[in-house]
Amino acid sequence: MKLKIDHSSPIPLHAQVEEQLRLLIELPEYQNGGFLPKEVDLAKRLGISRNTLRQATNKLEYEGLLVRKKGVGTRIAQKTVTTQLQQWHSFTQEMNEKGVEFKDYLLSTDWLQPGEKIAAFFEIEKDSPVLKLCRLRGDDKGPFVYFESYFHPKIGLTGEEDFSRPLYEIFEEDYNVVPTISNERIKARAALAITAKRLKIKKGEPVLVRERFVLDPGNRPLEYNIGFYRADKFTYTINIKK
Repeated sequence: MKLKIDHSSPIPLHAQVEEQLRLLIELPEYQNGGFLPKEVDLAKRLGISRNTLRQATNKLEYEGLLVRKKGVGTRIAQKTVTTQLQQWHSFTQEMNEKGVEFKDYLLSTDWLQPGEKIAAFFEIEKDSPVLKLCRLRGDDKGPFVYFESYFHPKIGLTGEEDFSRPLYEIFEEDYNVVPTISNERIKARAALAITAKRLKIKKGEPVLVRERFVLDPGNRPLEYNIGFYRADKFTYTINIKK
């Protein structure tokens, strides 16, 4: 397949590259596990900077279409099942509905630069400050989940909010922002040392990792959230009707 970018087009270069990559990854040689051309080679072929190319590949990686490993390369992600849940809530609302009492072992906020992945999802510059919220939650027996949330600056959060309240209640009641769509990725992995320490488990024990990409009714990004759950405390179920 011949890749071609129209440098005179009003369509942004990164958007054109993204569309070309979507066509490229449908080719059999890549669907069967082949690696994409090296970043530097692709950039040269298209006559663009590596930053422009990375902006496009970051978007596809966020969508779960690409898997990139440093020093190895970029390849097509294995096919997974993606489903949209009819109803979803913040953790506080979920636990309240189930009648589960919990408490915060840690609750902190900070302003920081988001990094490539979150900046790509928010469609902002990497040096734009975003609010980060960390919460370690559990019951009387100990912590069972650790969350990190990053919020789009446009929401207007200050970091001084009462985050013991349901998060999406704060969005809607205080800032007139309505979270509508949650794209989620769920996987299991061995706990790293820092996660094991937080959750009071042994390093290498299984944890459930859930990434949540939250958008408003116009598909505009609001929040990136990642949660680490003790595998012996949580079972994640999805009910699907045909």
